[in-house]
Amino acid sequence: MPHTLAAPAHSELIIKKSRFIGCVQPMPDRASAQAHVDALWKEHPGAAHICWALLAGGQSAAVDDGEPGGTAGRPMLDVLRHQDLEGVLATVVRYFGGVKLGAGGLVRAYTDTVAQALLTATKVPLQRMTHLQCLVPYALEGLLRREIDAAHAELLEVQHGQLVTLHLRLPAAQAAAFVQRINDQGQGRVGWQDAPGIAA
Repeated sequence: MPHTLAAPAHSELIIKKSRFIGCVQPMPDRASAQAHVDALWKEHPGAAHICWALLAGGQSAAVDDGEPGGTAGRPMLDVLRHQDLEGVLATVVRYFGGVKLGAGGLVRAYTDTVAQALLTATKVPLQRMTHLQCLVPYALEGLLRREIDAAHAELLEVQHGQLVTLHLRLPAAQAAAFVQRINDQGQGRVGWQDAPGIAA
């Protein structure tokens, strides 16, 4: 089962006078990752390179940022893949110390920096989330809100029209049981859109 990280974790290595500052952290997509890397450049204007790797479904990336091709981003990505991570960004800020490391030395440096950061990272199972939308009479809105709280689901939007429309998000594994519980309590007065096991 893929895992993600609970919070950012950091590392720092000095290799032949070059300083490698690593970070691994949860990251949902490539746009967020790019924004984070841009912010790192503001934080480290004197850095020689900021290399990064992202594993986020179809938006994965491996960026060498001027290091010889395949010596930074790809090895970093391989470390994330090897640990079966998803939705994770690895960054390494390098301050050049004047001594060239060679291709093999660079691969080891970037790999080790990410691996060291992951040693202190807290991994959590990745939960697939699903969205549900239901329509209920006003009299059932309070019941729905209580059930959403009890299920630790996230209420995203509520619209009040002839009926109350509630749009929520919860772990996919809990969705069918949640729908069944609401249907039992709502006694046929709850309408669903795109719910598991419910005809739309």
